[in-house]
Amino acid sequence: MFRSKAEKKVLELGYDPARLPAGQYLTEKWPVLHAGSIPHIDLDRWDFKVWGEVDSPLTLTWKELSALPTVEVTQDIHCVTRWSRFDATFTGVPWSTIRELVGPRPSARFAIAHAEQDYTANVPASFLDLEGAMLATHADGEPLTLEHGWPMRLIVPGKYFWKSAKWLRGIELSATDRPGFWERYGYHNDADPFKEQRYSF
Repeated sequence: MFRSKAEKKVLELGYDPARLPAGQYLTEKWPVLHAGSIPHIDLDRWDFKVWGEVDSPLTLTWKELSALPTVEVTQDIHCVTRWSRFDATFTGVPWSTIRELVGPRPSARFAIAHAEQDYTANVPASFLDLEGAMLATHADGEPLTLEHGWPMRLIVPGKYFWKSAKWLRGIELSATDRPGFWERYGYHNDADPFKEQRYSF
């Protein structure tokens, strides 16, 4: 059976090649990619908001968010630039905890992640109900680095990693979908790596 060079590497490392989406290659590193510069964060002034189609809009300071229960989840991540990293471990507040606090309305069909520097990323709200969806503060046992979104980033399992917005500041639950930063530049709205949904054209 013919296997690509990328698949052969996965096999040599003892992994199931079915974990690697088509067109991806496996890396043990975590490349740094983002639009714009790294923002300056002041935790004393930092907050996180959830608003829109919810019964109880929420604003949390860093101290309040840090007091919420956390989970640790190990999952594979895939970047649209074609690298994949297996068994990345993230720790953070599960979306399920936030959902219970805000009470999404039936009309809350979409989630718009709002990050520093007016960056947004859009997903169906149901994506946040997937196992492993969280507000991550740690990666591989250490606090997130600035380059990877410190103090907090969104984790959306099973989607190209641009959907997991760095430097997260809020989530708006909406009745209608709104393309995020990369979607407005032609990236695919659904971003399923196993369907190679890289671009909308």
